[in-house]
Amino acid sequence: MMTLIRGGEVFAPEALGRKDVLLAGGAIEAVAEPGRLRLDGAAVEVVEAAGKSVVPGLIDAHVHILGGGGEGGPATRAPEIRVEDIVGSGVTTVIGCLGTDGITRQMPSLLAKARGLEAEGVSTFIFSGSYEVPVRTLTGSVRSDLVLIDKVLGAGEIAVSDHRSSQPVFEEIARLAAECRVGGLLGGKAGVLHLHLGDGKRGLDFLFRLVRETEIPVTQVIPTHVTRNPRLFEQALEWAAAGGSVDMTVGAEPGPGDPDVAFEDALAAFERRGLPLTRITASSDSNGSMPVFDAEGRLVRLTIATEEHLLRTLGDLVRRGRLPMETALRIFSTNAADFYKLGRKGRIEPGRDADLLILDAECGLVDVFARGRRMMAGGRLLARGTFSS
Repeated sequence: MMTLIRGGEVFAPEALGRKDVLLAGGAIEAVAEPGRLRLDGAAVEVVEAAGKSVVPGLIDAHVHILGGGGEGGPATRAPEIRVEDIVGSGVTTVIGCLGTDGITRQMPSLLAKARGLEAEGVSTFIFSGSYEVPVRTLTGSVRSDLVLIDKVLGAGEIAVSDHRSSQPVFEEIARLAAECRVGGLLGGKAGVLHLHLGDGKRGLDFLFRLVRETEIPVTQVIPTHVTRNPRLFEQALEWAAAGGSVDMTVGAEPGPGDPDVAFEDALAAFERRGLPLTRITASSDSNGSMPVFDAEGRLVRLTIATEEHLLRTLGDLVRRGRLPMETALRIFSTNAADFYKLGRKGRIEPGRDADLLILDAECGLVDVFARGRRMMAGGRLLARGTFSS
């Protein structure tokens, strides 16, 4: 059956005005002026979207789909994500990764979880590896993972400048970036090296050396968690000024004494320096633990990240007039599709996957379509995991 989304304000992410959007076979078939599509005799489900916005589904490029954490022992291993959690947050595509724990969580399980979530309705990709170097892979190398495993987009999240990392030396990071580069070329993929940044004093030093001392393009590497403190974020601004992209973790607003740079303050810093917002991707770190360590490295607090902050933050920015809808959508969807070369994602145009959200006037989530399948209708969640009650 085809689906006709009728009369909504379409952001592709560009503002297209009121349009009808036709979905068929999991893809966007047509975007047309209201009433122009002739569907006589066809089986069509009509969804009225007048007074609402029709936008691309969000892309979350850093999700611990198997659960992360474990820094406080086995009882602190975070749970796996559910398809309900993803869809209920307005996310239609995730990139899964391991984290600190590459022992009890391994690459075959990550791939299986990604395939399971895709069978339940959302689109999934993964990174090879965990925090450590040498990198844990599926086939023996990152290069062959990229060529042979459809879902692998690169290596990540590899930890640097963090007391939990394997303390890789520069030459190891350079070789890994080269593996991603060549594997991406051979596999027709982005081949991204996705680097976790901690609070360490070295910050982004390895990334600047990589560009200065090798032939690896600045676009081959993306650092994440770059807003964890002002000094690191200052380096992230320099990286963006050099042509690189950065991934910002979107969570709760920092509280008093919290060193994190607030997401909106980070956007303002980009704008003050005249840096293009197309060099920002936003991700949730969902189902990863959020540990807090004291000066001696002792774990003092542990919480869990959630995808809910993505749509909430996008809505806040748009409602308050801080960003126009089309710019906010680029940060939360289109930029990631472009950076990771997900050619069927991040835009509303014929031939793209039918990953769409319908939002009300307050940016509240009304409907979700993932590859044309209706996963939420009128604010009611339809998506259910295989073992959900």
